[in-house]
Amino acid sequence: MTTIHKVSTRDVRIDLHPGEGSDAIHSNPQYSYAVTLLATDKPGLTGVGLAFTLGGGNDLVCAAAKTLADALAGREIEELMADFGRTTRELADHHQLRWLGPHKGVVHLALASVVNACFDLWAKSRGVPLWRLLLDLSPEALVATLDLSYLEDVLTADEARRMIAAERPTRASREGVIARGYPGYDTSVGWFNYSDEQVRTNARKALDNGFTAMKLKVGSKETARDVRRASIVREVVGPDVRVMVDANQQWTLPVALRACLALAPMNPYWVEEPTHPDDVAAHQTLARAIAPIPIAMGEHVPNRVVFKNYMQAQAAKFIQVDAVRVAGVSEFIVVSLMARQHGLIVVPHVGDMGQIHQHLVLFNHVGLGLDRVFLEYIPHLRDSFVHPAVVEGGVYKTPMEAGSSSDLK
Repeated sequence: MTTIHKVSTRDVRIDLHPGEGSDAIHSNPQYSYAVTLLATDKPGLTGVGLAFTLGGGNDLVCAAAKTLADALAGREIEELMADFGRTTRELADHHQLRWLGPHKGVVHLALASVVNACFDLWAKSRGVPLWRLLLDLSPEALVATLDLSYLEDVLTADEARRMIAAERPTRASREGVIARGYPGYDTSVGWFNYSDEQVRTNARKALDNGFTAMKLKVGSKETARDVRRASIVREVVGPDVRVMVDANQQWTLPVALRACLALAPMNPYWVEEPTHPDDVAAHQTLARAIAPIPIAMGEHVPNRVVFKNYMQAQAAKFIQVDAVRVAGVSEFIVVSLMARQHGLIVVPHVGDMGQIHQHLVLFNHVGLGLDRVFLEYIPHLRDSFVHPAVVEGGVYKTPMEAGSSSDLK
């Protein structure tokens, strides 16, 4: 038995090199984690959970996470996870803290940190990596970890169990990805503040490193700058490499309509976060107007209910749910189930730098039958993790250490 003995948090902020992480909205980010630590009665066994911020307010997320996680002290991890969906619902619906959301902002980021710590501890207590833990759970046990409230119109617990069970007979056909590794894409090619020459050099370097997909930040005040930089990348990598563009919510709908059409000749694999993340109708309008160019979104979508609205509106093709932005691993799985149900593609945003998500995409592909596409790769915080994600030849190597790869130095 493994019992949570003590709850604490840690405010971790890491400075980046000039230009790294910059986009059309966030000019000088400081990659930061609100870390929840669940110490146990066993020496050296601690659950570590991450939520991602850009520095300012990270202390607020830590304070909220401590308040939420205090309720877990004294709980045995197997007993806790056997009905974890109910627990997460109770934490999310805290009779006072819920007013600060609900289910968004500081309190929901705090819940992500707490939930991720619980899954990390659960996997460590069983001595397996998170991907293996999730694949080994029965459909009933997995669904018991999920909060499906407000989704009854599209996804009930019975439907979720049936979806998971239906994929089990064909798992063997997809398990080869565990040995081969999961493809990555390079998102550091074209940070917004990089010069044209840096973009050109980085695109060549990405090719040399084995990547067959990469991303460029757009959203300039002058669309001509975006078109010029996108053309540089396309010129360097050729017609067969997938190149994505990411506006980071900078455009209004009228601007997005013009900009996407201007970028169309370089054949973007997707246009990411073209406008405000709360404006489902604008994304729906844009998706219809620029088809067949698809929209990707999810980095700033806070919860499963808003994702449900996007899917119902057919407003995006690529779902970029992030387990350190929504309420952790369990809400990530809920969104992935809905995406599977709607025939959409899950390509996570990696606020965790791919540490947790390298586990989750393996589960999504093998366990849920979702398409194997690629996973975002950002190398800037590699030196901060005890077991950094390993990417070789553009491919994530499957992690074998127990837990969710979240331990920070």
